This record gives sequence, C-alpha cells and structure tokens, in this order.
Amino acid sequence: MARALERPPKITPSGDDGYFEELTKAIFRAGFSWPVVREKWRGFVRSFDRFSLERVAAYGPEDIERLFEDKDIVRNRRKILATVENANTMLDLIAEHGSMHAYLRSLDHLDYHARVKELTKPFAGLGRTSAFVFLHCVNEETPEWRDR
Repeated sequence: MARALERPPKITPSGDDGYFEELTKAIFRAGFSWPVVREKWRGFVRSFDRFSLERVAAYGPEDIERLFEDKDIVRNRRKILATVENANTMLDLIAEHGSMHAYLRSLDHLDYHARVKELTKPFAGLGRTSAFVFLHCVNEETPEWRDR
C-alpha cells in the first residue's frame, strides 16, 4: 500500500521575506526527506538571517563558506548557492512588480503548467515539483498532486 503524501501546510506569507522562506523550503525539500528538512528548519531560519531578502542577497564568500559548514542546516552546496542567487532574483522581481505577491498575480492569466514553466525560469533549483510545493504552500491555486 502506498504511503500517503505529506501535505505541507498552506499559508499566505505576510511579506516578501515569507515568500522567500517558502521558496527556499520547497527547494530544499526536493530530493530530501521532508521530515529532516522540517527538523532542521529552525537552523535554516537562524543561519539565513530569518530569510531577510536584503541580507541573504548581500552574502559574500565568507557567508557562503559559513553555510557550507553549518551543521544546523542541510549542507547542499548547490541549494545553498541557489538560495543566495534566488534572493537576488526575487529582489529584481519585486523591483519590477512591487512585491512577490504582485509578481505571482502577473502570472494569473496563464494556466497552471504555463505558470510553473514561467516560475521555474528565473529561480535556481526550482523544478516542476518544487514549484508545485511552493505554490501550494503560499496558498496559490494548484491542481491535485497527481495532476501536476
């Protein structure tokens, strides 16, 4: 018998930093045990400066090395680098659209699959499944898991 899929909770982030945190969580969940990521999430919040977009976007080589060595998070180099890159990407989208929520609204005219395709273009490490998880978690409309 197949194990039921763990459904992450839906929230509507109160601001752009909240969207950044949920994007990062979706990316780190991809290919990892979700319970491991959940157990380490307090460490992520601390290590990534509470997901302050401005702070993470400004990380330099010393910050990156600190994260590579941080035992309180999942130390996946590619995903850590993607997180810093995505902070900059999100700030660019916010500058263009006013907020991450407004950017997502700019995709409303697209069907789900086109939205995912558009969403995965600018963000490093974001694939189809992690985009589904991100959209689901930030209370955006998503199809059933099997229809994604």
